[in-house]
Amino acid sequence: MLKHKRLVFIHCARIGMPLRGLLHDMSKFSPREFYYGVKYFKGDKSPNEGEREAYGYSMAWMHHKGRNRHHFEYWTDYNLKDKRVRPVKMPLNYVLEMFCDRVAASKTYNKEKYTDKDPIGYFMMRKPHRFIHPETEAFLEKLLKMLSVLGEDKTFAYIRKYRKNHKDY
Repeated sequence: MLKHKRLVFIHCARIGMPLRGLLHDMSKFSPREFYYGVKYFKGDKSPNEGEREAYGYSMAWMHHKGRNRHHFEYWTDYNLKDKRVRPVKMPLNYVLEMFCDRVAASKTYNKEKYTDKDPIGYFMMRKPHRFIHPETEAFLEKLLKMLSVLGEDKTFAYIRKYRKNHKDY
């Protein structure tokens, strides 16, 4: 958990958001998340998967996604027009934190086998099952593809510049 958090901080700092990186995933230190995180930790996948295997769902994940705005799952709401829960477009800074989180997670789980293609590979594998706003998904996909082609230095520089010149995507 601390290795991942450290990587997210480094990535967020590189794109000009050190405070977001510092505050990233603080809820993981809450009793609800910390206990199950330790109990189901394996090192190669999220502890939430172990809790899901044991109980059919993950209370730690439900707690986590409800407190951390860099998760697209946080951004859903009841739509008055069609009377259904719908994804909501995420603010730019949270999408950028989500990008940093995904890169750090890929590095943490894949260890020395990590390549800059891993985050987009995981993203595309899960794409059919994702409940995310189309604009948010398209922007995140663009950044992950850029990472896979151009590498970290150029992608992070692009994001840093983009963030300075844009409030939205």
